[in-house]
Amino acid sequence: MSRGQRSATDYFLGARDLPAWSVMLSIVATETSALTVISVPGIGATSDLTFLQLPIGYLFGRIGVAIWLLPGYFRGEQETAYARLETRFGAPTRRMLSLVFLVTRFLGDGVRVFAGAIPLSLLTGWSIPTAILVLGAITLFYTWIGGIKAVIWADVVQLCVYVAGGLAALVIATRLAGGASHAWLMAQAAGKLHLFDFHLSLTTPYTFLGGLVGGALLSAASHGTDHLIVQRLLATRSLRDARVAIVGSGVIVILQFLLFLLVGVALWASQNAPTDTAPDRLFGQFVLHHLPVGLSGLVIAGILAAAMSSHSSAISALASSLTYDQYASWTGERDPRKLLRVGRIVSFVWGTLLMVAAIGFNAWAGGTNTPVVVLALSIASVTYGALLGAYLLTGSGPRMQGRDVIAGTSVAMVIMLVTIFASRLAAAGFPQLTGLGTLAFPWYVPMGLVLTLLVAHSSSGIRTVVARS
Repeated sequence: MSRGQRSATDYFLGARDLPAWSVMLSIVATETSALTVISVPGIGATSDLTFLQLPIGYLFGRIGVAIWLLPGYFRGEQETAYARLETRFGAPTRRMLSLVFLVTRFLGDGVRVFAGAIPLSLLTGWSIPTAILVLGAITLFYTWIGGIKAVIWADVVQLCVYVAGGLAALVIATRLAGGASHAWLMAQAAGKLHLFDFHLSLTTPYTFLGGLVGGALLSAASHGTDHLIVQRLLATRSLRDARVAIVGSGVIVILQFLLFLLVGVALWASQNAPTDTAPDRLFGQFVLHHLPVGLSGLVIAGILAAAMSSHSSAISALASSLTYDQYASWTGERDPRKLLRVGRIVSFVWGTLLMVAAIGFNAWAGGTNTPVVVLALSIASVTYGALLGAYLLTGSGPRMQGRDVIAGTSVAMVIMLVTIFASRLAAAGFPQLTGLGTLAFPWYVPMGLVLTLLVAHSSSGIRTVVARS
């Protein structure tokens, strides 16, 4: 895939010549990572199917992105998700929100790399830091050489591998439970197949309204403003191809989450979900101890493939944003060959830093019972509402300026950080934050979005009144 790379556009956008179906599968593989393969079966084993309400909301969010946001990305030659913000609000706004993406993606993918190293550690007996370094080094090597084309085509193969592994695990687990009919009857009697929760609550993580609203806005932000996904959409041949890729990926993601939730239910039915085991370790231990040789290798390969897919995508997206939104924006550099050299260097640096972040998350969160998929989504939600708000503000009238957008996103992110750590802050001597700490994570993005819009419009209105007076 490295052949013919003559510019940064070739390296980061695949010369804008990738077919829709490959980008669609790459999007699914990228957003899945090892979190789905490891953590979602744990949710299915210890809870029920109400988690699926969240990806149902994802589909509606992607449809909104396809209708309203994607056309703006195909006007002119935009290299990143944040280039369009410069046209409306100026370079400082583009650089600021690109920096927000870089920090959020760095932290979120540090969790994903950590999650992917768990099965490798169980398999080999290595420590998790050693597994992180091995997995990270291999992924960094092919990403650094091949660019986005290598990432996307590897994603396609990796998706097929881990879905096949999930199907194999489902078949074996249901057989151990006494057959599919017996397993599902047991699960139904225990309420494990409960899907929709229609009661209104801001503190329950998975409700129908929370999944529909929170999931839709989370997906709209992640797939409409996060360069990890937008980079792939910009690599397609046309706006139509990009729309097919993003909406199609939403349908596949629902089916994929259902598969791995059912794997978790089958683990429970086959009595392979002991309560004294952390949810994130249930599936890995089942694979190692109950699958026959060959099938266990397939599933482990699938988990590692999912981890490598997410890791390689993060390296490419982070390097692309830093190269174009920061380096080229500050220096004015436009030589495509020089940007290619800078992009390769930055890719290597980001790949190394992600391994360091993953080791740090292992030390901080490795012993908790919080599913890593929830941890990663919570981190992303800190800034996704602010980013989505910034894009919606591009449709505001001429009174809205870059400084108003920066004010709105800054205030929103500070409040969201307080929200995420509210429980710990309450325990540390701020009891007035106790209620805020109970807010369920699907509502983080709607809250950040509303805060961004309110503060930005207030800033614009106050500035206008002061100017008139």
